[in-house]
Amino acid sequence: MVMAAPSRVPMTDGLGRRISYLRISVTDRCDLRCRYCMAERMQFLPKNQVLTLEEIALLADLFVARGIDRIRLTGGEPLIRRDIGDLVRRIGRHLGAGLNELTLTTNGTRLTEHAAMLADSGVRRINVSLDSRDPARFAHVTRGGRIEQVLDGLDAARAAGLAIKINMVALKGVNDDEILPMLRWCGEQGFDLTLIETMPLGDTGEDRTDHYLPLTQVADMIRADHMLTPLDHRTGGPARYHAVDGMGIKLGLITPLTQNFCADCNRIRMTCEGKIFMCLGHEDHVDFKTALREGSLPAVQPLIDRALRLKPAAHDFRIGTGISAATQRHMSVTGG
Repeated sequence: MVMAAPSRVPMTDGLGRRISYLRISVTDRCDLRCRYCMAERMQFLPKNQVLTLEEIALLADLFVARGIDRIRLTGGEPLIRRDIGDLVRRIGRHLGAGLNELTLTTNGTRLTEHAAMLADSGVRRINVSLDSRDPARFAHVTRGGRIEQVLDGLDAARAAGLAIKINMVALKGVNDDEILPMLRWCGEQGFDLTLIETMPLGDTGEDRTDHYLPLTQVADMIRADHMLTPLDHRTGGPARYHAVDGMGIKLGLITPLTQNFCADCNRIRMTCEGKIFMCLGHEDHVDFKTALREGSLPAVQPLIDRALRLKPAAHDFRIGTGISAATQRHMSVTGG
């Protein structure tokens, strides 16, 4: 049963920031093994530790009733979760009734079979992670992925009427020579592009320092060929957007290391275990699963308030030789 909210008081954290955006990781599993995100051999959660889709839906209901107006489904790879369509449709019922937007971040490998379902459920735009369009390089970065699956998925998403934004992690010595070609390709396709600095989360078995590329340098490189005009446009996340002269698309920059974006953070994240992380760069969390399974939804209400009080002022991402990752958990656990 979907919870009704006769009056929705905006949630604020201890620093007065309004929290309106919930990112839900529906699974820690993924069909790719991107080098900056996961180790090659991952140990995934056993099924009994993962929230059921019904439990995720109930918590989403509660958060919408508490004032969340934007939800993004993430993973791992969300579209590999069995019966994911049931969850998308269930949350989509809130659109226009408290929820302003339901979006999804995906690696694109399963879009061919799910794009129409997403559009029919009220999803209007998606983010697709794509760090290279070169087949061999894509296979290297993802440890075995096939670029053809993603390109077919993008075609299916466009045919379904979904707006598409490409997310590209900028990696020195890996794909830095593809950034300008990717931007121009996105312009031709009508896709927005967001570039992301690599984030020091979890042990991936590789030294991220070797491939860290500050986006300040990337922006200067792009400006040498294309005029960038800052925009006030926001999508709820941390990206800062620019118009690209002559292309008709937006370029987003997510800069956790070169330009901290925490002052106006409006986000909290729920893992597939039901843990609420108030910040991507901290280990502190509040466990909703135990309260939900032992005490039902009313037992979760005070935990939301506790999570809001515990949200830190900022992350503490640092990168360099010998500097440990900011968290032990991998990016795939909290969904970026």
